[in-house]
Amino acid sequence: MKLFSHIPYWLKNKYFIAVAVFAAVILFFDKNDLFVQLSRNRQLKELEQSKLHYQQEVAKLEQIRDELIHNTGTIERYAREKFLMKRDNEDLYVIPENYAGSKN
Repeated sequence: MKLFSHIPYWLKNKYFIAVAVFAAVILFFDKNDLFVQLSRNRQLKELEQSKLHYQQEVAKLEQIRDELIHNTGTIERYAREKFLMKRDNEDLYVIPENYAGSKN
């Protein structure tokens, strides 16, 4: 009994021991422990950012589609820029906006 005599009373309390064991099981040994929850929250944030990115891309593509449907000049410009189509008697040069050789 001398071994347990220097332990404070609140550490020997059965309710404290029960709560400590319960907390340890929930925080570390459960299949949905603290680390899994943190990982899932991080993954959820990444998926929400990805969802937002794809929604913005879909909105851009819908705008391009609407322009192509309603404006015939846009169809010609799109075909020339994206598919490098040209008329028989002309040369077509496409210079990208982010040209690597520019000095700005």
